Amino acid sequence: MTIFSLQAAPTDAESWLRLARRCEEAGFDALLAADHPGATASPFVALAAAAAVTSTLGLGSYVVNAGIREPILLAADVATLDLVSHGRARLGLGAGHTPAEWQAVGRERPDVAARVRRCLAVALAVRDLLDGEEVSVTTEELVVGSARLDRPRPVQRRIPLTVGTANSRLLRWAGAHADVVGLTGLGRTRPDGYRHEVRWRADQIDAQLAQVAAGAAGRAEPPALEALVQRFSVTDDAEAAVRDLTDDLGLTAAEVLATPFVLAGTEDEIISALDRNRRRWGVTRYVVRADALEPLAPIIKRLGAQT
Repeated sequence: MTIFSLQAAPTDAESWLRLARRCEEAGFDALLAADHPGATASPFVALAAAAAVTSTLGLGSYVVNAGIREPILLAADVATLDLVSHGRARLGLGAGHTPAEWQAVGRERPDVAARVRRCLAVALAVRDLLDGEEVSVTTEELVVGSARLDRPRPVQRRIPLTVGTANSRLLRWAGAHADVVGLTGLGRTRPDGYRHEVRWRADQIDAQLAQVAAGAAGRAEPPALEALVQRFSVTDDAEAAVRDLTDDLGLTAAEVLATPFVLAGTEDEIISALDRNRRRWGVTRYVVRADALEPLAPIIKRLGAQT
């Protein structure tokens, strides 16, 4: 079964609530909100509003910048969202790549290794807090002093955790501990602090999945694999739809269309690509952006009819 989630952000109350209702009606698994302080709305406030007008739709961050969030505050936000949504909260975590966000909280963005260490420390601390444990941490990357989340307690026994990354160490950890591994396909951050190089070639994807598999060794049930879709287009000319990507990334159209990070073509071609990605990569979940909601809705309906 292929599962889709929609990543979006509110610009006004009416359209956001309308989008949440439509997302649920169209058969999406979850509505997800990004975490870029200063550039996007607060994810948990936005998702709590969406909870009030939906009843089955999952609601989660995609993904929280663990570099600038403190575990007790993050755990309280997630538990509160789970409470007000009657148990529909999800937690997506990432290491944080945007320098401006670190600077805005009075920190210089550390190197990749230090960001990864903090992300892992935050993930462990938040998980333990949501489980009702007392947490104390004293490391270079994170300090937590005897923190405990007594109230509110989440409705779910365990909040589903997604780790969004292309970093080898995080992929291994996610393979061992996460419910969902969010494959971003992203590489080194470009000088603007927002855009990235990509790791979309087949050998690069294989290498990422090998890290997940290494981490998941011994697990009774490995994590689900989810791809962040950077281009979605229902079209009769898939190659034309990705031509700008081929020019920018130095990849052929065939290479771009073969990745799980791009879904372009007719409805039939996209459905075939989903099946190919499941068989080739094991990818069964996708996160798409808001502009894909309506073009994707008929495909979700067709996929539902096949199950």
